Amino acid sequence: MKVRLNLATKPLESHRRFLAGASLTALVASVVFIALGWHVYSFREAAKEVRARAEKIRQERAEYEAQSNELRRYFAQKNVASLHDRADFINGVIALRSFNWTQMFMDLERILPGGVRIISIEPKQVGGHVELNLTFGATNDEVTVQFMRALETSKLFSDVQVRSDIRPSPGSGPSTDQRVVNLSTFYLGT
Repeated sequence: MKVRLNLATKPLESHRRFLAGASLTALVASVVFIALGWHVYSFREAAKEVRARAEKIRQERAEYEAQSNELRRYFAQKNVASLHDRADFINGVIALRSFNWTQMFMDLERILPGGVRIISIEPKQVGGHVELNLTFGATNDEVTVQFMRALETSKLFSDVQVRSDIRPSPGSGPSTDQRVVNLSTFYLGT
């Protein structure tokens, strides 16, 4: 028979619970450490990709700026600038010559009331539209208002602005106009 006898002054203590808790804590800490390490690694890889794209965009921008500066220098040369000015002038002349006077007079004739006569018309190309400086005479105030309303409601004329409205003195000339109105409008019929 064996008798278990403990001759130590202190009884034998088992550290099994401590070791199990410590090893479980170490296991959880190592899993968290690996997860954080993986997160940092993937974040750095993504940042590397972003830096590479940003560098590529910066290089492309530098190339485009160099091309833009080269084109500016080219177009700033005297012979090219004079060619550009000449082309603008010729395009303006072509645009003025392509103005359809017949169509404009037909459109004005449709809305022109009796008692109104056109004194002068000056077309001008402004931003792709034809601006008309129109001067007309009217025999009375009623026909002046009729003509202005007709211009404003017409789909062919827009942005009607009166520049001057003059009442000539009775003996100033052979015309029977009681009012002479100068206005500007955009003609959209071309």
